[in-house]
Amino acid sequence: MEASPYGLEALWSQGDFVIKSVAVLLVAMSIASWYVILTKALQILRFQRAAHAAGHQFWDTTSLPEGIATLGTENPFAEVAQAGVSSMRHHAAHKGHLHDQLSVSDWVTLSLRQAIDEVSGKLQAGMAVLASVGSTAPFVGLFGTVWGIYHALVSIGTSGQASIDKVAGPVGEALIMTALGLAVAIPATFGYNALVRGNKTIIAKLNKFGFDLHALFVTGSRSSNNEADGASGVNGSGNGAKLVAVKGA
Repeated sequence: MEASPYGLEALWSQGDFVIKSVAVLLVAMSIASWYVILTKALQILRFQRAAHAAGHQFWDTTSLPEGIATLGTENPFAEVAQAGVSSMRHHAAHKGHLHDQLSVSDWVTLSLRQAIDEVSGKLQAGMAVLASVGSTAPFVGLFGTVWGIYHALVSIGTSGQASIDKVAGPVGEALIMTALGLAVAIPATFGYNALVRGNKTIIAKLNKFGFDLHALFVTGSRSSNNEADGASGVNGSGNGAKLVAVKGA
């Protein structure tokens, strides 16, 4: 069976080094963007489950170690809670040092903010790839189209055959590069926007969790705005409203 004189196969077989390089680049950009989309989507789903545990199981325990244990490992909310515990212990164990000029509230705030910023950095990792692919892929495809049309017209002019059937094939094949560029850019753009929304949701929940932890460490009780939520938690026991805070243990 003879190969079709038109289409992607013909474009690849008849294309020069530049056309093939552009095609390979677009394929690589597509693979990279889909890898980021899938891995970051799974990360957001995992963090959403962690946020649910932090909003329910954590506050339904009676001590911080028990609460942190319910969050499990590789959990950003557990990292934030552990950072708060470590800051309390550090502040109590190094009284008289320069940092002791900060109040416990300020010291815990700084530690929790640093932990949340680290998690935010993890969430943002890879997003630049999607932004770059979404903004540059159409122009990469357009470059391939312009280059292909130029060589197609040169070939037609050299052969002296300018009938519609001679022009439509090469020019149509060159336009495929623009379509490929759009096919790469559109999923990357939609994926970027969806992941940004998911990241903002996780960061908002981390900030809320950090605020509750700050109130717990400083006052010994969860913030009053959320005690009602804790009272209507998984078991409805209300244990989550007050946990045994670590005061330098």
